[in-house]
Amino acid sequence: MKFADRIQPLANNVFADMDRAKTLAREQGKEIIDLSLGSSDLPVADNILSAIADSLRDRNTHGYLLFNGTRKFRETAAAWYTERFGIAVDPETEVLQLIGSQEATAHFPLAILNPGDIALLLDPGYPSHAGGVYLAGGQIYTMPLLAENQFLPVFEDIPAEVLTQAKMMVLSYPHNPTTAIAPLAFFESAVAFCRQHDLVLVHDFPYVDLIFENAAKPPSILQADPNKEISIEFFSLSKSYGMGGFRVGYAIGNRELIKALRQIKAVVDFNQYLGILNGAIVALSGSQTPVTETVNIFQTRRDAAITALDSIGWQVSKPEATMYIWAKLPEPWQNNSIDFCTKLVAATGVALAPGAGFGKSGEGYVRFALVQEPETLRNAIAKISAFLSGKS
Repeated sequence: MKFADRIQPLANNVFADMDRAKTLAREQGKEIIDLSLGSSDLPVADNILSAIADSLRDRNTHGYLLFNGTRKFRETAAAWYTERFGIAVDPETEVLQLIGSQEATAHFPLAILNPGDIALLLDPGYPSHAGGVYLAGGQIYTMPLLAENQFLPVFEDIPAEVLTQAKMMVLSYPHNPTTAIAPLAFFESAVAFCRQHDLVLVHDFPYVDLIFENAAKPPSILQADPNKEISIEFFSLSKSYGMGGFRVGYAIGNRELIKALRQIKAVVDFNQYLGILNGAIVALSGSQTPVTETVNIFQTRRDAAITALDSIGWQVSKPEATMYIWAKLPEPWQNNSIDFCTKLVAATGVALAPGAGFGKSGEGYVRFALVQEPETLRNAIAKISAFLSGKS
């Protein structure tokens, strides 16, 4: 049996690889403490669930959902965006509902890239960013994210010959996995660079709300491109509202880019169930107190984990955003994060995400997802300490 060449680069995936390792450890009798996947364990607010439950009883929600049926959701998303960032948005032409932002990052390259065209991606970066480029037959040029550059790409390092073939750049801040945040000045430089080189600028923005303490609120890419000339931005309700399993998000940006993505989606799906959008409308338009509570919980977990890591001699910078800790591995593991993670889960049941799974520049790091209570995080780190000392 022969398969298309395009699936070859998709053979390895950090989440699938760790899922196999967790399954094997579980079969060997290990109790798994899963810190490898950024799937929020926090409950969805009752008012959101009530809106979805009420929809289930409405037969009018049970059929296919076409674009016009999503109008109220798009209006709500546009209103949320304008209130948050002060930029007017046309819900009819500049907003598109998504089945999670990951769906958009995978599908959008199909609208922009011809085979052989280059996409500029962050390294390390979220796996679906690369997967979408591969599906479109594109090539990838990775922009290394290094600690000495605050995990921001250096645009001036991109070779001229790459830029002649490049068609799009993908950014994502606050950043998964490094937890880095980017100021508006950085986005202004990115917009200017993309205008200069005729690039579409994509910003994946699922961690818009997950900012801790006194860190500045993260800017939207459209604050640097207020006329929406070259940019599109993807939002998700998975992190702020705990709706990961409901698969709901939206895109806002340049109307031609929105139209192109809509054309791709029309071939692939009929949108998600209307009841889910009804819940999302309540989430975006209702009280944001649950979002504040979510941020406070993740901040408390971050503090507990950082303190526990410090107590075992693993010095890690305190993240200002996201729901992760990006930790540089101690010796002798700095050149094999995959080996570290697979052996760690086999020995202790603690599952982390290897940095190499997010790209070449992620090697030497691991990502902790703060999706467990503080006591569980402390227990996991105690197990890691025993593993590092050879006692597990």
